[in-house]
Amino acid sequence: MSFSLKDEVRDAALGDKRLTKRLGTIIEELGAKPNMSVPAAAHGRAEMEAAYRFFDNDKVSPEKILQPHIEATRERISQAEVALLVQDTTDIDLTRPQQQVRGAGPMESNTRRGVFLHPLLAFDDHGLPLGVAWQKSWAREKIRKNPTSKERDDRQRRTPIEEKESFRWIEGMRAARKVAVDCPQTTCVCIADSDADVHELFWETEVASCGKPHLLIRACKNRITCDPRANLLDATRSTPCLLQFSVNVSGRKAKPMMEKHKRHETRAARIAEIEVRATTVTINPPYRKFRKLPKVTLNIVLAEEPNPPEGVTPIQWLLVTTLPIDDVEQVQQIVSYYTIRWQIEIYFRTLKSGCRIEDRQFETLERILNCLAVYMIISWKVMYLCRLGRECPDISCELIFEPSEWKSVYMTVRKKEPPTNPPSLNEMVRMVASLGGYVIRPKTHPGPQTLWFGLQRVHDLSTAWQTFGPD
Repeated sequence: MSFSLKDEVRDAALGDKRLTKRLGTIIEELGAKPNMSVPAAAHGRAEMEAAYRFFDNDKVSPEKILQPHIEATRERISQAEVALLVQDTTDIDLTRPQQQVRGAGPMESNTRRGVFLHPLLAFDDHGLPLGVAWQKSWAREKIRKNPTSKERDDRQRRTPIEEKESFRWIEGMRAARKVAVDCPQTTCVCIADSDADVHELFWETEVASCGKPHLLIRACKNRITCDPRANLLDATRSTPCLLQFSVNVSGRKAKPMMEKHKRHETRAARIAEIEVRATTVTINPPYRKFRKLPKVTLNIVLAEEPNPPEGVTPIQWLLVTTLPIDDVEQVQQIVSYYTIRWQIEIYFRTLKSGCRIEDRQFETLERILNCLAVYMIISWKVMYLCRLGRECPDISCELIFEPSEWKSVYMTVRKKEPPTNPPSLNEMVRMVASLGGYVIRPKTHPGPQTLWFGLQRVHDLSTAWQTFGPD
């Protein structure tokens, strides 16, 4: 591709120019066939063995692989008016039927082994992915077997935040602050789901003296405010409705392990009528054994379904933010910003289903993490290409695709000679996705899954075009 994956790692500081060159070769080969194994994506046995040696090299680390991409991401952020820095955690399941991966830790049980990944992904305010801004990964050493609720609560109170896994949210906020300092002309907003609902994170937004990013998270606790008669929900519900809108709620079937969780229960598709309210509250701090936490004043936006069908859990977003809520447009913008958080779920799906990172056959965790860093960049590129076709539909596809790529795809899909002028990017993305199973329709857009399957065929068609010629 003209917009090369190799450019994202060109300046990797691996201590050896040959390693940097090898990294460029590896990311191009794996990026051309993201859903295939390393042996299948490599050009022959020698390239395959070189890739495995690279991932096993002591000079190589995920941080060194990702650093040039992170720097390129910050450059893209600096060119945007608004950057939404979304952080979330996913588990990488490395359980093997026979020999387990050395270094992998227990997940929710000792029988399931793997590692946790917590990236900070940057998007513009339209949802265009700008890249990975920071990441953290870790494996648990052990887990406690079947603790009671009291034992779990006591342990939580006795353990300082710095020793808890939830400290990752604060680390992500601090990484977002560094981005805000480096990109002073860009409004940065750090976004997270309800797992990030910890008082220390709220206070983290107050202690920053410069380069302060805004905070936007979904609350999971109906916290007590300074008014003892009102919690977050009551305080927000007592305010007038600012706007109303309808949303299409998709149907879903609960997974066996999630059936008891309301946010994952089975539901039928419907159209929900949503009311939005907003207010400012001061939240009382919870008790901590090791420190006294201060009160914090934050804005609350409640998007709620007031009249759900009987027996159905209502749609409810209780959003905690430092963004202003002075008028209806600002409140509507906050809700819009939060909807972009779902893009990180698509990123995780691309990483697992598209790039099949959990299926990579390595003996040690260190090698898998090096490989994971490469596929994190590839997954971003697939999402970037998919979204760019929507945001900039009329630009020439030659800004992204080589002539051998778009011409071979055009002849394959359209069954006629390619035009003199390259087609638009949107038309090209749709043709590529159609090679992966997407049915071209005027009012729909291809997703990452059909695109990554199509990109594999683009590579093969382009290779054939270059080898045998258009005639």
